[in-house]
Amino acid sequence: MAPSTKPETDQDVAAGDPKPVRRPPGRLRRLLARPTVRVVVAVFAAFLAWLGWSVGGALLAPGNDSTAARLAEWGRDHHLGPVVTMLETAQYKMDPPKVGGTPAAIGLPPAAPAVDPANHGPAPALPPIPLAPLTSPAGGDPLPGEGTWHVLSSVRGTPAIQAAELRPDAAHTSYLAGVVSMDPRLVRFQLHPGTDDPGPDNWGVPPNIPPEDRTGLLASFNGGFKVNVNEARGGFFLNGVTHGTLTSGAASLVYYKDGHATVGTWDDGVSMTPDVVGVRQNLRLIVDQSAVPDDVDSHIESGWGLTIGGAYFVWRSGIGVTPDGRLVFAYGPALSVRTLANLLQQAGCVTAMQLDINPAWMSFNYYQPGSDPQNPTPTKLLSDQERPADRYFEPTSRDFTAVYAR
Repeated sequence: MAPSTKPETDQDVAAGDPKPVRRPPGRLRRLLARPTVRVVVAVFAAFLAWLGWSVGGALLAPGNDSTAARLAEWGRDHHLGPVVTMLETAQYKMDPPKVGGTPAAIGLPPAAPAVDPANHGPAPALPPIPLAPLTSPAGGDPLPGEGTWHVLSSVRGTPAIQAAELRPDAAHTSYLAGVVSMDPRLVRFQLHPGTDDPGPDNWGVPPNIPPEDRTGLLASFNGGFKVNVNEARGGFFLNGVTHGTLTSGAASLVYYKDGHATVGTWDDGVSMTPDVVGVRQNLRLIVDQSAVPDDVDSHIESGWGLTIGGAYFVWRSGIGVTPDGRLVFAYGPALSVRTLANLLQQAGCVTAMQLDINPAWMSFNYYQPGSDPQNPTPTKLLSDQERPADRYFEPTSRDFTAVYAR
């Protein structure tokens, strides 16, 4: 019989075993026998194990961040920012903000029942602060209800939080931005840390709003960029603990022991005093002495944050203060730095700052009280806000502010 011509890579069948046994090709066996190759394979296997552990940890971290947001943050934290930006740019080019059109009808709900968290009982109602209607930057005839203030929350009979919706400019007319006015006589502000930013420390405040802290809860809104020299360009201070560096000249949202908050430039109008309990810095002012600086149109990515695709018009948020001490929050899709600043300026802000940007981080939620004070019903102000209304009931990766009835 002629000798077998089968190569050793074919199946050999063991005696008495009907299952074929496949052997690696001889060349592959010889290659794997080399010490240097074994080292490379071991290193690659270790890298894959680390990658799975690292990405898995990011995906399984507490909170309700979306998978896309978690992966993007993981990539930026591991020197893959250019890759993330390239993918976001491709996404933005496929679905840029629409020009023209008409938004869905403005449908802010009726006012919630008045809240009296301290059980003061009958008390003289404070006179409400009159708010002038906002003029739509889109021009022309306003939509029904556009720019009109609606009461979201009252405290002992007086409007405490009011909101308006309006189109942000004459081009992006199918979108609505939200503007919220908060009366410091009736509400107090509480800064909360995030699990990742500023990160775990002895802050004395949890990275969420647990049930025992929901009595009298009226609203919540997002914080700013990541606290580092390349993004927020400022620091974070809460209850005696500092992350990063509180930086002179930085736009700062400052929280005080009596519950009020204000916005200003650090070391030039606002500074550290014994009454300060929290500071959240982010970039520079976008409204200063009631004026919008010319440079809000310059260096959009390098000066005002890395937007999706480097675009001017993305989801943005900001906060400012009026001469009578009201805090005003504004946010929405298809906003530039200037159109955000214009909204805050029109709402009466003498100083204002940008907070976070891009859809994964935007939130303004308000809460309707029910029979159980620890279980208010959360609602998004803008219906197209990506993050859920109960976002801050779970531990969250980014800092935020909770607003309570006094």
